[in-house]
Amino acid sequence: MLTERVLQCGDVAEVERLEYWQELVGERHAEGELFSEHRDDFWARYRFMDLGVVTAWPAQCKPLVFRRTARHVRRSDPELLHVSVPLCGSLRISRGEEQYTVGSRELVVADSSRPSVVHVGSGSGLYACGAVEIPKALVPLPRRQIQEAGRLRPSARTGYGALLGQLLTQLAGPARQYQPADAPRLGMLMIDLFSGLLAQAFDAESALSPESHRRSLVLRIKAFILENLHEAELTPSAIAEAHHISVSYLHRLFENEEATVAAWIRRRRLERARRDLADPAQAATRIHAIAARWCFANASDFTRAFRTAFGTSPRDFRGSVLSGQDPADTD
Repeated sequence: MLTERVLQCGDVAEVERLEYWQELVGERHAEGELFSEHRDDFWARYRFMDLGVVTAWPAQCKPLVFRRTARHVRRSDPELLHVSVPLCGSLRISRGEEQYTVGSRELVVADSSRPSVVHVGSGSGLYACGAVEIPKALVPLPRRQIQEAGRLRPSARTGYGALLGQLLTQLAGPARQYQPADAPRLGMLMIDLFSGLLAQAFDAESALSPESHRRSLVLRIKAFILENLHEAELTPSAIAEAHHISVSYLHRLFENEEATVAAWIRRRRLERARRDLADPAQAATRIHAIAARWCFANASDFTRAFRTAFGTSPRDFRGSVLSGQDPADTD
């Protein structure tokens, strides 16, 4: 697992927790004022993960209000962009005359250089989010566009936003699939995804460096593949045509990736099939039907590919994951 530091206010006297958390937020993020209707029983928890050049910080807390004024900005500005995805609860954000709400599984970008009032969660339930802090200096885009990033309301359902939201959501969980050595790569991936998101929003891909542009294009292609995995016609030719590049250039783009285009598609389809096989709600669905859903027309080919990828057959995997339940299916 990634190395992390957990900070929470449970060990602090209840009447002092909100002030303690305000001080912590000022030290770790940006100076501001905290208010909460739960002052008498406030609770919050951060997990800080050092990803090299950026910091991920999944958080949970009781509802609160964070206010950062122009005075706070003048006194201290760390020049950071805070990118988060609410996982439980919502945010209500006020920036001057602009007010809007960000719901679960949507992205929000906050700029430490801009005054704002953020209502975190509501009622009595806990708010939870996945989040990352990115230094503005590391985003390879023109300064004027970086300064406008806080005005964006990017989607976490398609393209770069979907990939970034997925990664933030993963890091908010146990993230057992990552090791400490992966931290710097995850940090650079965060920057690439966010840069691609901004570039696409501002139609500024020409402003990216050649290497950033290449990585940005690969990430966009991977997002397209993930959105269309269920399509049998998802071929290198179709992918290249959708992105207005040649098939040969598509293959060159993947030369530095972990697999070829076709192998990457196949692996992702096998992972989706494995996810469905492990789903108790789909225990009655036949294995060959799940295979067909992910474009494996031949049951024997699917079983062979699954065993090669995961070291066990689809049937044995399902049986072990479902703890001995009888799925009543056949190949």
